[in-house]
Amino acid sequence: MPTKGLSLLLWVFFVHLAGIYLYTRGFLLTRLALSDINTCDDGSCKLPPTHKRAVVLVIDALRFDFLSPHPPEPPSPYHHNVLRLPQELTAANPTHSFLFEMFSDPPTTTLQRLKGITTGSLPTFIDMGSNFGGSSISEDSFIGQLQAAGKKIAFMGDDTWTTVFPDSFEPNMTFPYDSFNVEDLHTVDEGVIEHLFPLLRDQSAPWDVLIGHFLGVDHVGHRLGPDHPTMKTKQEQMDRVLRQVVGLLDDDTLLVLLGDHGMDRKGDHGGDSDHETSAALWIYSKGRQLLHPKAAIPPHLLTTRTFPGASVENRHIQQIDLAPTLSLLLGLPVPFNNLGTIIPELFWHDKSGRDYARALTLNTQQIKRYLDTYRNSASGGELDGAWDDLERIWQTVNFQATPKEQSAQWLAMTAYTRQALSVCRMLWAQFNVSLITLGLVLLVTGTVASVLLYLKLGTLQESWESWSAEVKRWYVTSMFSGALLGFVGYITLSRYVKGVGLVDALLFGSALASSLVVIVSARPSFSVTSIRSLTSVPLPLILHALAFASNSFTVWEDRVVTYLLITSIVPSVLIGLAAPTSRLRYRILGFSALFAGCVRLMAASTVCREEQQPFCHVTFFASSSLPSPPPSVLALSVPVALALPWIVKRFLKTSQSDKGTASIVLPLILPGTLLMGTAYWVLEHLDSSEALDPEWTGTLRFVRTLCARVAFSGVLFLGYALWWLVTLCLKISTDTRTDSAAPDRPRREVTVLGFANAYGAPYAVFWCLFLGLVYPATQLTGQLVLALATIAVLAHLEVVDSVRDVRGLEAVFASGNPSAILQQDGLQPSNVPLRFSEITPLALLAMHAFFATGHQAAIPSIQWKAAFVLTPTLTYPLSPLLVTLNTLGPHFLIALAAPLLALWNVAPLPQPTADVRVRLDAVRASLGMMLYHAALLLSSAVCSAWLRRHLMVWKIFAPRFMLSALTVVVVDLAVLFGVSVGVGRISERVSKLFAAMNPR
Repeated sequence: MPTKGLSLLLWVFFVHLAGIYLYTRGFLLTRLALSDINTCDDGSCKLPPTHKRAVVLVIDALRFDFLSPHPPEPPSPYHHNVLRLPQELTAANPTHSFLFEMFSDPPTTTLQRLKGITTGSLPTFIDMGSNFGGSSISEDSFIGQLQAAGKKIAFMGDDTWTTVFPDSFEPNMTFPYDSFNVEDLHTVDEGVIEHLFPLLRDQSAPWDVLIGHFLGVDHVGHRLGPDHPTMKTKQEQMDRVLRQVVGLLDDDTLLVLLGDHGMDRKGDHGGDSDHETSAALWIYSKGRQLLHPKAAIPPHLLTTRTFPGASVENRHIQQIDLAPTLSLLLGLPVPFNNLGTIIPELFWHDKSGRDYARALTLNTQQIKRYLDTYRNSASGGELDGAWDDLERIWQTVNFQATPKEQSAQWLAMTAYTRQALSVCRMLWAQFNVSLITLGLVLLVTGTVASVLLYLKLGTLQESWESWSAEVKRWYVTSMFSGALLGFVGYITLSRYVKGVGLVDALLFGSALASSLVVIVSARPSFSVTSIRSLTSVPLPLILHALAFASNSFTVWEDRVVTYLLITSIVPSVLIGLAAPTSRLRYRILGFSALFAGCVRLMAASTVCREEQQPFCHVTFFASSSLPSPPPSVLALSVPVALALPWIVKRFLKTSQSDKGTASIVLPLILPGTLLMGTAYWVLEHLDSSEALDPEWTGTLRFVRTLCARVAFSGVLFLGYALWWLVTLCLKISTDTRTDSAAPDRPRREVTVLGFANAYGAPYAVFWCLFLGLVYPATQLTGQLVLALATIAVLAHLEVVDSVRDVRGLEAVFASGNPSAILQQDGLQPSNVPLRFSEITPLALLAMHAFFATGHQAAIPSIQWKAAFVLTPTLTYPLSPLLVTLNTLGPHFLIALAAPLLALWNVAPLPQPTADVRVRLDAVRASLGMMLYHAALLLSSAVCSAWLRRHLMVWKIFAPRFMLSALTVVVVDLAVLFGVSVGVGRISERVSKLFAAMNPR
């Protein structure tokens, strides 16, 4: 049955969820998408088409330097000057072929980029999440305009298109393929090729626009990185495809080749680094020229930039410029929500630029109509701060300009469209201050209530359960009362407070009222114990929380955490130096050294944020551009998987608690699980590095999937089932002895091995089984980090146990009657109260393990490979769960260890007092872990709100807040799972054991 006190932790979890929900609703807004459609039956908002047909080819993750004739120095032999046709035709036919670098707005995920390409609108930060479950586009788009004009669209490739445009393509010319199977490098591309060329060869095929979306380049990047021979092979294939396509084009067909986004140095994307936001665009017209040979385009209309590492400037545009450009070239109206500006080179059909002037006029008028409509919408107030500037620029636009005034007129219209884009980029970083404030109020009151609750439980002894039951009645009642007050507040104040809904008001009222009740109920009595607990709040937490006020400290948080983690054990070392016995001194100093050594070795594993360059070097992977494990990691992975269970068993053996369930799980189940998890990633490396012949690919995929499934099944269906049935790690033997004084009355003696760690050992096994779930979802370098983290946790437990012995001895000798106390109670660690400073190293270790397993508070660090551990294709809900386990598993794992601070090396005597005390300390340890991460969440939320106009808010502060929010949820779930299942089951079994041994 669940441990008493669980309801307190559940209430804290509820307040955290309520605060996070309200804050994120205010901080991470989605923009208002207007449903208006740009129509003009009289043809006044469109131009005569330059081409009858268009072929639009998307090569996913086609970074600009993959096509550039002037790549960065030194060029890579694997992805530079490989896909050569665009640069060759641009050099040979400068009026028919154009090569551009496009800026793709973050988040650089395929779904959001397709929205931008087809609608010309901007995404918002939170939109990235819909990349896994995108819905159809409700805005006006290039695709919608084609449909409205009666055009027929053929499609083949990435099925994201059919998700966002479910009814837009011709049924008999639509061939979608699964887009998330990143391990499959060829199926989608071969499918596109299979259906593309028959349609191009058949001159009578009834299509007007043909869209093909290749995925191979993107998948090679994710799986192998851009600097891999397979990338060269894939780009060579794309080059051959383009040459065939160009050969089959007729003179009335426009060819558009583009990348939806770029990729970073190791092949991933999603963030806003230069490499991720850089995408290539090539436009080619085989027949009609696009640019007049004698065109004199004013330089101020042509934006250029230099690609990172290159020495020659290139033509630079916004990716959303493609929407108005393609629409007008094909004789369609510009999509209503478009914020892009037409590309001048494609409309300069005569020397004077008459067609360009007409196209830019239509483009500018469309953006003006959009802004006017948005201004009159429910969200129109968001434009208040920028409207005067926009109107001022608009007044400079003169649509009746004379030929001499044309250049100034073009400049004015371009200035208006670009200012509109700039304003809207800032606009959709707007915030609902009301909801942010409500969320912050809950986070503050919830944190204060948690602190007081932690202190209050520290002053209670055996009476803590009765007090918990009493306060439970009060905060449960207040939750319903607060919800009622929230409803009344919503009815009376909704007209004055914008953006706050009924659910928001109910949640706020319920959480706030219950927090205030807990604050009043747990108010401190200012006893010596409570004051000591209050003053023992560690400096590392304060420094860690304050770090989020600085973008530099936030960027380098992985190094900050390493420093704070080493610092957090200094108090234990000082106690060890002054320990009263040599045994305790050696134990404290020895295990502290072991802990520090594990922390430093974990810190050797790094991945780098873009902002850390050039002062950071990737060691988690073989190199910054090769996402495979380093050779040393490959060599150590199997020995570590086999050695780790033996090391855990050695820690338990010191207390003779390696019996019972530990004697089965540690030598049998856990080694097999870890070895299977390691085997999966070793085989994945052999497959992705093409170390074996291609015919082995299917076999390797089958075998490694089988290894992963065996690993997970072994833990879930064998390990935890065994632990539930045989929970305790005890060996009980009975011996009958005859007393010489009374030979007719034999005496029965019961020997219990593992008695001194009766609570801690079974929970350690329980914890190790969850390690067996995280291990296979973690890449090889991360597995070594998890092994070091496991040893660090056990070393910290031994340090805490020895420090409590020191404190216990000090308290005994300070009592004035040590012999009587030792004779009556002995030296029980359960008699020494838990301190928050003992929780701090574990909380910091969780953050340290997160960074060391190859993660950062940045989107590109997500390791998408984990999604395919159990299945070769994207499978819901397994794939998202595996990515979550890979990313946040270290947080869950270390937080799950918090109750061990209360259970380790605690003997279950005297009963039932020891059991009550153990459960109290387990709840306090769990609450302390929740409190540490809640404090980080509060700091991150305050800093993000305060710095919401900071230049780096979406690049640094918002992702760090999201990580804090997810971490709090995961940590709360971990301790709830540990207390309810782990501690509850162990307490129940220990109680039954003593009841059986003492039937009276």
